[in-house]
Amino acid sequence: MKVIESRAQKDEEKMEIQEIQLKEAKHIAEDADRKYEEVARKLVIIESDLERAEERAELSEGQVRQLEEQLRIMDQTLKALMAAEDKYSQKEDKYEEEIKVLSDKLKEAETRAEFAERSVTKLEKSIDDLEDKFLCFTSPKTPSSSWTAYLSELHQPVLQLTLVLALSLLPRARHSLCFLLYRSSPVQCKINTV
Repeated sequence: MKVIESRAQKDEEKMEIQEIQLKEAKHIAEDADRKYEEVARKLVIIESDLERAEERAELSEGQVRQLEEQLRIMDQTLKALMAAEDKYSQKEDKYEEEIKVLSDKLKEAETRAEFAERSVTKLEKSIDDLEDKFLCFTSPKTPSSSWTAYLSELHQPVLQLTLVLALSLLPRARHSLCFLLYRSSPVQCKINTV
């Protein structure tokens, strides 16, 4: 009986130890369950974060592709603009040269116009002088033969050329000059006044 009691006591001690171990194991299991649930929650959160990160990465990749396409288009546009700049720069140089040439021509034309105006003024004065002489020679005090003598002294082609030029430039003196031309050369007066 002692053996049985000692065995029973040993069994009770084992049972107590096992109960303590069971309690500890339950406690460890509960801790493990808690830790598992926490890890599972974190895993769910991380998975959702991963999904969002993948979506953002896909969006970012799409934006990168769009930006690369825009960059390629901008690069082509820049090259086209640089080519156009060269072309327009050449055109600008050409136009500046044309402006310079035209400015020189304008100055030359203005100079010629001023010279022509001075010549017209001189011719008007000459016409007025000739009209005065004509009136002097055709007045009753002076015989008409004086006018003929005066004309014969002048060089006929120079006089006719001057009168024709004056006639073409000054319409107001057309009638009196035509009369002078008619007296000196009737055929030429008809040709010039037609």
